[in-house]
Amino acid sequence: MARDTSFYYSFLVLPADKRRAILAVWDFCRAVDDAVDEPGTASPQALLAEWRGELDRCYAGDPLTAQGTALQQWIHTFHLPRQAFEDLVTGVEMDLTRRRYETFDALREYCWHVASTVGLIAVEIFGYRSPRTRDYAVELGLALQMTNIVRDISADLARDRVYLPQEDLRRFGCTEEMLRAGRVTSPVRELLAFECQRARDLYARARTLLPPEDVRALVAAEIMGGIYSAILWRIERCGYDVFSSRVRVARPRRALIAASIWLQTMAGLRAHA
Repeated sequence: MARDTSFYYSFLVLPADKRRAILAVWDFCRAVDDAVDEPGTASPQALLAEWRGELDRCYAGDPLTAQGTALQQWIHTFHLPRQAFEDLVTGVEMDLTRRRYETFDALREYCWHVASTVGLIAVEIFGYRSPRTRDYAVELGLALQMTNIVRDISADLARDRVYLPQEDLRRFGCTEEMLRAGRVTSPVRELLAFECQRARDLYARARTLLPPEDVRALVAAEIMGGIYSAILWRIERCGYDVFSSRVRVARPRRALIAASIWLQTMAGLRAHA
């Protein structure tokens, strides 16, 4: 994983075996996602069918790909839930047939498939004692995905995808043409401010669902949330201009966020946040 990936610093706090396992999961999920976003000469449907087959082989113990081989060795070590991987592939497949979402409830279902499923896999690697921690993983996944959706509006438009709920566009008098124009007009600003607050509310809800006894085990997830929350702050700070360039948090800032959250967690200062 490249240092320029937002998750890089969160994974550094993990013990070596858990870090290798989460990187294997990340690489496998990335490859599945690329089957639709970067299909090359093959059809996305055919590539997804191949990845479903590779998932079968991973759980049978005879994978063919580098990603499958890396993942397979951790499946039984951490009891990784097969259904979550299946649901992830289903979510990625949704991008082939659905490019608009009328309501947030409909979008939430998509986000659950492509993001919360990864959270449910990750917590098995991180470790937890309370079943409520799975609910935390679901909400954090939704928050992370909503952040991605706001940040990546231009890239998604280039693929003729608009993830922001159509009901929200109408509410603020914002059209797809306004988004394509790439100018932060009043309707665009109000829409994106609303979606940023929605993401913040999801982060806050996730925090309320994290049981105190699992805060230390989930420190990597909390760092992910901290870094992605900083992306929201950057979006707000630049006046919601997500069109001129991809909004990023600088590496030193990401490292500082990771170190701060880790130190607070180890000192017990986040146990009752």
